[in-house]
Amino acid sequence: MLRVYNNTARYVDQGGNKRPGAFAIYLEPWHLDIFEFLDLKKNTGKEEQRARDLFFALWIPDLFMKRVETNQDWSLMCPNECPGLDEVWGEEFEKLYESYEKQGRVRKVVKAQQLWYAIIESQTETGTPYMLYKDSCNRKSNQQNLGTIKCSNLCTEIVEYTSKDEVAVCNLASLALNMYVTSEHTYDFKKLAEVTKVIVRNLNKIIDINYYPIPEACLSNKRHRPIGIGVQGLADAFILMRYPFESPEAQLLNKQIFETIYYGALEASCDLAKEHGPYETYEGSPVSRGILQYDMWNVTPTDLWDWKLLKEKIAKYGIRNSLLIAPMPTASTAQILGNNESIEPYTSNIYTRRVLSGEFQIVNPHLLKDLTERGLWNEEMKNQIIACNGSIQSIPEIPDDLKQLYKTVWEISQKTVLKMAAERGAFIDQSQSLNIHIAEPNYGKLTSMHFYGWKQGLKTGMYYLRTRPAANPIQFTLNKEKLKDKEKATKEEEEKERNTAAMVCSLENREECLMCGS
Repeated sequence: MLRVYNNTARYVDQGGNKRPGAFAIYLEPWHLDIFEFLDLKKNTGKEEQRARDLFFALWIPDLFMKRVETNQDWSLMCPNECPGLDEVWGEEFEKLYESYEKQGRVRKVVKAQQLWYAIIESQTETGTPYMLYKDSCNRKSNQQNLGTIKCSNLCTEIVEYTSKDEVAVCNLASLALNMYVTSEHTYDFKKLAEVTKVIVRNLNKIIDINYYPIPEACLSNKRHRPIGIGVQGLADAFILMRYPFESPEAQLLNKQIFETIYYGALEASCDLAKEHGPYETYEGSPVSRGILQYDMWNVTPTDLWDWKLLKEKIAKYGIRNSLLIAPMPTASTAQILGNNESIEPYTSNIYTRRVLSGEFQIVNPHLLKDLTERGLWNEEMKNQIIACNGSIQSIPEIPDDLKQLYKTVWEISQKTVLKMAAERGAFIDQSQSLNIHIAEPNYGKLTSMHFYGWKQGLKTGMYYLRTRPAANPIQFTLNKEKLKDKEKATKEEEEKERNTAAMVCSLENREECLMCGS
């Protein structure tokens, strides 16, 4: 069946293959076909056993992660012989799954770590499957009163209820976070909250006037009225504030930005509920019981906003929209405003952007401005940055403060990226498109990264795994001769320093000279 979907995705495009069709297939790891599923996007193997035009994701229960951690057995089952596993989550899932194991309704038993290894192997080779944690997605959902949520979407930020009668719809818009940095290098949270409220009203209106291709989508959207507010330019905002991405100041701003957006969205949705009444399925939802997203994460908000007052207002009027926040990738829309994508750090300070009209070299505009102001920008500097794959860390002419500010994602700890995702996650009632960047992935790195994200309580543990290419095509554009002259002079200087250091080392550590291997 997946081959049918694969060919459908190739056939259905927009305007002559300008944008191909896209299917995301979600599977839980207890499914009997899981090992074959993990091979579907691989570059090698029989063509009839591959579906490379589809996108694959895992919907992972906590029980699987626990068994991987303790190296226990994992049972693979047929959904027809073991019904209902996709309809339950948390303790109910664990009870049902273990009851099927005791009844012997198992097709195959493997070591949980054997399956884990196959997942890591597939991610290393193809960048997928995406990792989403089923129990976190359900436990922290404001739609949990509707039933069990069984999957996310193509970009892993939408977590909405679906059934045979309802097809979930996401109504999205993004905020350009860099626009709220003032000329005094302060952040205008008040303005951010105001614009968020405008977006809520606009998206809420779209639900009513939109065209729906199928009645199931119309039914779902009008009953639950979910919206998804995302962001772009978080990295740009940090740079304008002069905060390095990993700094404590950036981590606090990250939290306060999403706290502000969530507060503004809830307040606007509450105002709409006062005018038009709450959404149809509001009763029984966590918000109707006074439980907001940060309560489900056991997090206390900062003192930036009056949450007590807002909770009292919501208790009186309810909210108009079941869901509000969903940071999406913004891959296309960020280009329109010239911002860095979504919540991502910069992947490079100089890169080639391919669009329908051709290829363009793009330099990080903030870095270009800073280097120009300090009299450091010239052709030679451009060539050096290209030669260093868009990094500035090894360029001696660039001062340390700029090196800290313009670290690329490859130079930022992914643990920090995951920690910041969890800190903003307490104010995200859907989920977030979270890419992971590891230059040279291996079993150990990916395992520790996934388990850290899971234990932090993330809903989306990983969208794509991004790795560094073996060769960088942008390097073919640089002036090699100028670079060689520069390298020759640098190498001669380094050789002198090495010789001096070796001499000092041998003099000071006569007995241990072999220890440094030089």
